[in-house]
Amino acid sequence: MHADQVDVDAALVRDLVAAQFPRWADLPVTDLPSAATVNAVFRLGEELVVRLPLRAEAARQVPAEHAAARELLGRTRFPTPQVVAAGEPGAGYPFAWTVARWIAGTPADEVDTTALDGLALDVAEFVRGVRDLPLHDRRFSGTGRGGDLHAHDAWVGECLDRSAGLLDVGALRALWARYRVLPHVSADVVTHGDLVPGNLLVADGRLAGVLDVGGLGPADPALDLIAGWHLFDGPARERFRTACAVEDLDWVRGQAWAFQQSVGLVQYYERTNPRMSSLGRRTLERVLADPLV
Repeated sequence: MHADQVDVDAALVRDLVAAQFPRWADLPVTDLPSAATVNAVFRLGEELVVRLPLRAEAARQVPAEHAAARELLGRTRFPTPQVVAAGEPGAGYPFAWTVARWIAGTPADEVDTTALDGLALDVAEFVRGVRDLPLHDRRFSGTGRGGDLHAHDAWVGECLDRSAGLLDVGALRALWARYRVLPHVSADVVTHGDLVPGNLLVADGRLAGVLDVGGLGPADPALDLIAGWHLFDGPARERFRTACAVEDLDWVRGQAWAFQQSVGLVQYYERTNPRMSSLGRRTLERVLADPLV
């Protein structure tokens, strides 16, 4: 997917585990194909999962991911990652890596979630629970999604330039021109930061777990509302909105954040990660069908 990513396979995972955690050396290692973009994930036995960064940029976030996992664990009724061991570089692999408890469920990008009202209510409950975490003295970092929308003008413009022939670039440019000037008036809260379908696990139509918590931290409270646009159509999305209990401006900014994320997925992952490319296209179709500005 990326020019600078490292190669990771089950044999490497077995070597790393055997060398650093010999108590698990006899457990089977199973590759878990997913839409993940910066980590490779393998199941280790029945109760564990191994997560290995594919790029140096992702590897630098591992300590923050472990801290976020500790902060979030048990703070909502939904399972979230529980780190049980921290791996080190070895066997030719250059980065720190993680062993965590397995969380059962099917990634939401493998399920038709469009009309799952129960899932909409569950995801809204999770969003509210994360918002209730204390900020302490933390503030938005100033990078990535979650600050001022207009700070992403260059990125959005670049993505649209590269998407000619794939998307209705003219309509999307016009829409971004309206999004980028939406005021940021709500105070920051703690957000998950990346509530895409691949990070949500579903069982029997309900939320079974939430993954990839490394982005946990202070940001625009509208940021986690992207889930409504990534997951749901019409009525279920409206139930999500109502259950989130957000102001109208925050709801519109949530649509804008979903747009900003999605416009970067379609072209970049068209050949290397079709699930992520399809997610971006589907979300943009929903946004264009129901623009809020």
